[in-house]
Amino acid sequence: MGPAADASSLALRTDADYVGDRGSPRAASTISSEESAKSSLAEDGRACAMAPIVQVFASLLWLPQAGLLAIGVGDIAAGRGVTDIYWLAAGVVAIGMVRAMLDAAGSRLAFRTARDVLSEKRKYAISALAARSPLDIDRPASGFAASVLAEQAEAIVPYLARFRPARLKATIVPVAIVFCVLPISWTAAIILLASAPLIPVFMALIGWRAKTASEKQLVEMGGMNAFLLDRLRGLATIRSLDAVDLTARRLLDNAQSLATRTMAVLRIAFLSSAVLELFAALGVAMVAVYVGFHLLGQLNFGAWGQRMSLTEGLFVLLLAPAFFEPLRELSAVWHDRASGEAAIGALDRLSKHDVAVPGIGRNETSNRQAAVPGVHIEGLTFRHEGSNPVVFVQFDLDILPAEHIALLGPSGSGKSTLLALIAGLAPSDAGQITLGNIVLTPASAAELRAGIAWVGQKPHIFAGTIKDNIALGRPGVGFEETETALRKAALQDVVNARGTAQVGEGGSGLSGGEVLRLALARAAANPHAGLILADEPTAHLDTVTANEITQNLLAISAGKTLIVATHDPVLASRMDRTIVLPSTTLLERA
Repeated sequence: MGPAADASSLALRTDADYVGDRGSPRAASTISSEESAKSSLAEDGRACAMAPIVQVFASLLWLPQAGLLAIGVGDIAAGRGVTDIYWLAAGVVAIGMVRAMLDAAGSRLAFRTARDVLSEKRKYAISALAARSPLDIDRPASGFAASVLAEQAEAIVPYLARFRPARLKATIVPVAIVFCVLPISWTAAIILLASAPLIPVFMALIGWRAKTASEKQLVEMGGMNAFLLDRLRGLATIRSLDAVDLTARRLLDNAQSLATRTMAVLRIAFLSSAVLELFAALGVAMVAVYVGFHLLGQLNFGAWGQRMSLTEGLFVLLLAPAFFEPLRELSAVWHDRASGEAAIGALDRLSKHDVAVPGIGRNETSNRQAAVPGVHIEGLTFRHEGSNPVVFVQFDLDILPAEHIALLGPSGSGKSTLLALIAGLAPSDAGQITLGNIVLTPASAAELRAGIAWVGQKPHIFAGTIKDNIALGRPGVGFEETETALRKAALQDVVNARGTAQVGEGGSGLSGGEVLRLALARAAANPHAGLILADEPTAHLDTVTANEITQNLLAISAGKTLIVATHDPVLASRMDRTIVLPSTTLLERA
């Protein structure tokens, strides 16, 4: 249970703790209810829909602008003076300014909304990861989750900010242009309509391959990050086994495979752009040839039985490139669709185990008083997945509120497992666990964990000051609570000696005893914790340090329920009661 206990120190804190910008500890906001989450997503959806509409309206302003330009050129060709077209020039300039402002406003709105949507999805994914049990075998690797949240998720921004507006423009603007061209020349309209469907057909064919290639690239990138993080953590072991060269070759192979995947995505993106440019150029060229020969009198059909004027022909020519412009934009951002949808899918898969905490928002949590629960266990049966020995069979236990209990037993008897079951980190096969008057279920586990503090064998220390590592950005943990926690955990002298010096990631710069005191201070600073679970808090410590940790643990658990899993008879003797767990071997024989 060593690694599980280490991970549990993250999962059991009141708020979903995570490392924010610059590596400083930060606590994620607690999601108060499913309705508020749906309302937030609905607002983002409306904002996402508004930005493309603004950009489409800006693109449609080219129609009157092109009409004014065509009329002006036609009047000049007819011999009218420059003074007669001043109002036309003023109209072109005015519409151009409005068009530019609307396009800029739409782009800003689309980008800002895309960032908001990305932030929401990241928040839900982080909340889901923090709510999942470290004992869950389906829990994604840290490197993979970090890759999805930090790198791959950024692909959502161009997808929402560029692809969706381009897709809407490609749907509306060409249709509007065809309706403007059709009353002037049905032949030009047919040319545009005939060339347009070829583009989305080929884009769809290419898009299927692009999406598959992007998903494979994201999986490859996440796997490589997970592999790299795992090897960095085990660097000392790799050196001791003289496997540095083997690991380097494996990493090089992964990097080359990722480069191949990336080039496949880029190759498809360039191919889609080339296909669109080819058909767009052919379409514009055919319209230009038709209009030119029609004005020269060589083609006397296609204009509803009459000859087009110079103004009408120029208007059609000005609209022909604009007909394909939205499709060009769509081609330029087509690869953003594949990457964005793959990133959204990856984030949604991380968020699918999100656990809401009903009725508890940030303000409510900060004002909530700590309840001191008793623990009632009845008929508990548990077996590790894929393991034959049964850890508990019809196990019963009653712990009174504010009672201090020590769990004793040989290694493998289930001490750490029992703590994990009480914390809701592992589901039991049968039986019932009640904390206070609330039955522990998957639905109530998150709310109950808000009143639990965990002291593990190897608590994770973030890069930052000692006080930051105690507060962890949690609501209700301010200066006074931090100072009180420092005093109870006997860490004030350490803080005074270090001054403003920061602790390194993983606790670099602190001794083993100081790391455990910091874990005790975290539990002491939690204003909502009425139940403290401690897993081997004095293991691997010398006698003097173990006695100090024991004294600190008793100080912070005064008036609270305390359950300690330990092999230390001295620590067990300081508890109110000792529960001896039989080994799983005896259970199997029984």
